[in-house]
Amino acid sequence: MAGGVAAALSGAPSTLYAVATGGDPLLATRAVGSIVLRHERRTVPLVLAALPLHLAISVGWATLLAFLLPRAHPVRSGALAGAVIAALDLGILGRRFPAIRALPVLPQVADHVLFGITVGATLERRRANRTPAFDPAAASCA
Repeated sequence: MAGGVAAALSGAPSTLYAVATGGDPLLATRAVGSIVLRHERRTVPLVLAALPLHLAISVGWATLLAFLLPRAHPVRSGALAGAVIAALDLGILGRRFPAIRALPVLPQVADHVLFGITVGATLERRRANRTPAFDPAAASCA
């Protein structure tokens, strides 16, 4: 769930940046699609390829963060995790793909940080809504 929510919201910074600067709001989406369709230039096929890939990547990272983020301060930790993911995604893995390499860096880092924040907030909310597990020590009348 956290991955889906974060996948849907995390592109806001780069999209808003593109709109504010007169850039192309689909540039990052097409860049993700180009990972799968390397020689494609048309927008629709690239966007259609990007959607499941971005969702899968987001769910994968969110699953990892669900195990790694501490229960205390998951939003703050999520922001830091998002910055680390940006370093991996953009600085190491993304360097192999020209369209990813060509993206403006700061808006993409902001997307990744928002991703981590969103995952952390979603996990925090889900954890708060869960019924606490039975703790025999807490239930005893010592």
